[in-house]
Amino acid sequence: MMKINLLMKKEEIDHEKIDQTKIAIVLDILLATTTITAALSEGAECVIPVLDEQEARAEGKKHDEKDICLTGEYAGMVIDGFNNPAPSLLLDHVRGKKVILSTTNGTVAIRNVADAKKTYIASLLNGQAVAEEIVKQYNGETILVVCSGSSGQFCLEDYYGAGYLINKLIQLYGEGKIDLTDSARSAALFYERFSEDSERILGESKVGQMLNHFGLEADVKYASQKGKINLIPRLIGKKVVS
Repeated sequence: MMKINLLMKKEEIDHEKIDQTKIAIVLDILLATTTITAALSEGAECVIPVLDEQEARAEGKKHDEKDICLTGEYAGMVIDGFNNPAPSLLLDHVRGKKVILSTTNGTVAIRNVADAKKTYIASLLNGQAVAEEIVKQYNGETILVVCSGSSGQFCLEDYYGAGYLINKLIQLYGEGKIDLTDSARSAALFYERFSEDSERILGESKVGQMLNHFGLEADVKYASQKGKINLIPRLIGKKVVS
């Protein structure tokens, strides 16, 4: 029987429990995992998730400048000298590049579950593809769905994205064959109630409101699309590839 657990924010990650018995799936719907999925779809060679600006700059020095794209934000503000990580402003710069990405929450969450047996990156854009891969490859294993949250706070859009992913896993694997924690079940039920309202849910979330305030309404709308991209980003060493 497959087991699915859901963490509501990256601060709930227990490093001692992240081991080779867990398959981790990280979500940061607004915007890190959406950006990663989109960048790979637009031809980025890989995405290198880092913990902070300092690590991003150090990583950048390891590569030829023409081969990389430095992008990131901290506390919602674009890091000085970096590309804006919003897909609408980033995707023209990623083809053939190693995208070095630093964000407040999503890239930190990815790094914090790097010791899992396998770590996947999911969004509404590619949740269907990731769910299909999990069902195909990991029969009877423990799946840890990780919402990145926002600086220690619960995020509505990540919860919705987790519910979407969990519903896809249930549909594909069979409801009677999956053991859900209460947190995972609650997300699935929440998604069922609002399955047709992805754009509204994202737009009314706190992070969605912030992005709209910064004029990034198109990115919120883009991130709300389900099943648009058939890619399965996974962490291999320090790089996310598809």
